Amino acid sequence: MQHSIIFFDGVCNLCTGSVKFVIKRDRKDQFRFAPLQSDVAQQYLGPFGLSLSELSSIILFENGRVYQRSAAALRITRHLSGGWPLLYGLMIIPGFIRDFVYNQIAKRRYSIWGREESCIVPTAELKAKFL
Repeated sequence: MQHSIIFFDGVCNLCTGSVKFVIKRDRKDQFRFAPLQSDVAQQYLGPFGLSLSELSSIILFENGRVYQRSAAALRITRHLSGGWPLLYGLMIIPGFIRDFVYNQIAKRRYSIWGREESCIVPTAELKAKFL
């Protein structure tokens, strides 16, 4: 099985909380995780011309393609347990509208949820999920 990779801001409390949320609902073990601040992110995302120092977005690397912002978030929900895959239906909303809402949250994520001085350190049992 080829795993999809979720790249996230490793110092953002909202982002690391989202990673924990996904891990809890990833019953098929679909995802692996890496902070945007990591060498792994540069290795996978660099060829796509993404400047990792300027990114304030969750990024999904799935089947050799890169998805950002709301498209990434909604594509992730398709693979979660429970009713979360229903949110994928929001893809019918034009991307510029979805991304406007996403960007408003992203701009305020540090002031609302705070930030850490360093990236998340996974527990021993979750270490295999992080690249």
